[in-house]
Amino acid sequence: MTESDAPASIETPAAFHDHLAQVAAETNDKLNDLLPLPRGKERRVVEAMRYAALDGGKRLRPFLVVACADLFGEPKPRSIRVAAALEMVHCYSLIHDDLPAMDDDDLRRGRPTCHKAFDEATAILAGDGLLTQAFSVLGEPATHPDANVRIAMIAALAEAAGAYGMVGGQMLDLIAESEDLNEQEVSHLQSLKTGCLIAVSCRIGGILGHADPGICDRLHEFGLNLGAAFQIADDLLDMEASASDLGKAAGKDAAAGKATFISLYGPERARERSKSLVDQAVSLLDGFGAEAEPLRQAAKFTVTRHS
Repeated sequence: MTESDAPASIETPAAFHDHLAQVAAETNDKLNDLLPLPRGKERRVVEAMRYAALDGGKRLRPFLVVACADLFGEPKPRSIRVAAALEMVHCYSLIHDDLPAMDDDDLRRGRPTCHKAFDEATAILAGDGLLTQAFSVLGEPATHPDANVRIAMIAALAEAAGAYGMVGGQMLDLIAESEDLNEQEVSHLQSLKTGCLIAVSCRIGGILGHADPGICDRLHEFGLNLGAAFQIADDLLDMEASASDLGKAAGKDAAAGKATFISLYGPERARERSKSLVDQAVSLLDGFGAEAEPLRQAAKFTVTRHS
């Protein structure tokens, strides 16, 4: 059966890319609305926030929020607000990750990083601003009328983004530059640094849709597997793709001596592991039916993307 012959309820790879682009455009529009420019001199930090948040990207995390919320019929205006909040946290993490004290990158998504376009102090404040604005958005009644849902989303994101999640993973990533890590430690690093935010994007979609706790846990596990596969694919791209394809410097992991699954086992075994993780992720969607096809396609996208 060809893609054109597929049932309308099944999302084909081509339709997935259109769907991803649509959510990205809607997320950008909402970010633009949620980050208005003030008139005072503090305007500069908001300009930096907008520079980092409105600069494109795949918007995979927003897509996961929306696709998971769609499983439960949640209205799109709500899920897009939550998607924008998740993207604010992701963009904050990229600003800080690019700083000289961290990865010291000059390019992000094909243009100067925030600290290069502005300055280091402004970039730090822009990251801080995006992080705190994300929680402000989640706490607003316009995001969801049920305060308990808003509180649950805030708690889930705070845990995923903090020292026991993404921030802890960034600490381990810095340690990996000077210490040899084994497979278990690399897996833990990647789970925290990349997996936690992707997983909470899925969990929050379920929370937003009033899903049962067990279903939210299942979506979270799907996201963890997806995040692990995504990070391996990122490491492979860092080794194999050009800077122009990536929109940022290539080959930095090897140059820094960071332990990855590629450095431990080579590209082929790493690629096999990423595909196995995708298979595990997709298996967790059994029972959701055709409505989960966007999530299945998102899982496959993680290991077939070129940037």
